[in-house]
Amino acid sequence: MANACEQLTEVASAGVAPALRAVDCVANEMAASAFGRLFGAGGAMGPVLTILLTLYIAFFAFSLLTGRSSLGISALTPRMLRLGVVLTFATSWIAYQGVVWNLAVGGPDWIAGVLMGAKGSATQLFGDRIDIVFSAINDISEATSNAGGAAQDGGGAAAAGAAVAAKGAGGLFTPESVMWMGALLLLLGTVGVLLTARIALGVLLALGPIFVIMALFGGTRGLTAGWLRGVVLTAVTPLFVVLGGGITLELLVPIISGLVENANAGEIDGRGAMAFFLVASVHVALMVMVVKVAATMVSGWQVFGLGADNERERSGSSGQAAAPAPASAPAPAASSYQGRTSVIAAAGASAMAEAPGQGHSSGGRSGDRRTVVTQVVGGGIEPLRQGESAPRARGIGSRFRASNDTGRSPAKEKTR
Repeated sequence: MANACEQLTEVASAGVAPALRAVDCVANEMAASAFGRLFGAGGAMGPVLTILLTLYIAFFAFSLLTGRSSLGISALTPRMLRLGVVLTFATSWIAYQGVVWNLAVGGPDWIAGVLMGAKGSATQLFGDRIDIVFSAINDISEATSNAGGAAQDGGGAAAAGAAVAAKGAGGLFTPESVMWMGALLLLLGTVGVLLTARIALGVLLALGPIFVIMALFGGTRGLTAGWLRGVVLTAVTPLFVVLGGGITLELLVPIISGLVENANAGEIDGRGAMAFFLVASVHVALMVMVVKVAATMVSGWQVFGLGADNERERSGSSGQAAAPAPASAPAPAASSYQGRTSVIAAAGASAMAEAPGQGHSSGGRSGDRRTVVTQVVGGGIEPLRQGESAPRARGIGSRFRASNDTGRSPAKEKTR
């Protein structure tokens, strides 16, 4: 494997497709060597894995003793599945490579091949087409230079000086310079994004077994969820690059054909160079949009419920914080009840003060007249008689008592 990767690395500068092959080989070799150093025979993380598994079992036993968990199927099934997945992917490189690596690297490539109708690797095919485009641009530049050299040989120094003066007058915005700037943008939007995504994916897969172990405990499952989101993001990005780049290359074919025809005549078409630069700029903007869309898609993924516990805790805390708010709503009603009660009490006091005078003037009829004043106690209505400091629980006054949730307004002064 090392010899094969060295051979691919030596020819990586020959084009886009050889560079992609070299990056894939080096990333696979790095992930395999990292797995062996971490969890292989005599790996550095072997004792750590043993300690973590012991703590996991001890915590589960403690939860059984304290009654926080039970031995039912609903409690044991997810724990056993989680423990089996961790042991499988953290101790076997064959299982890790066959599932995680092949899904992350080969899955998007297979989907792109099916959509494009390509036989073999769609990413490699896309790299070969990019190499053809850059080879055509190089041929256009060389053809223009050769035509200028032939003119110099045939027309003498005067024609050569005129050609040099014309190029100098154009500055940086000559058709040839605009064409090369477009080629540079196309290079960054295709090869740059592809290689960056593949290298990042290789690093994440090399560190994968560490994050797989973190799925055992609830406090570290968020790291596992974040790692899975990163793997999906870096795996899906090349799929979008290949599909979007295929459309861009279809747009560039007629433009490059026109540039080749004009280059054979000894000049570069300015309109063709500007069109090439414009398409390359649109492709760069498309790649920026692709990365943002992929990030948005991955951020909304629940990751098999690994990050659901934290979201439930946040929603629960926000619900508890918002729950006491309605309790303060009846405050205006309570204040209005208190104001009405004080007015009724004042009216009752004045009526009781006038009662003795009326009794001396009217004789026997004063004994048949009495004043009943009500007050609000705890949201209910109770009668308050003269000389009483608290409402009666029994008697004729109980008929004026109302429940707390009837919503009736306080009774007014009643005289009979």
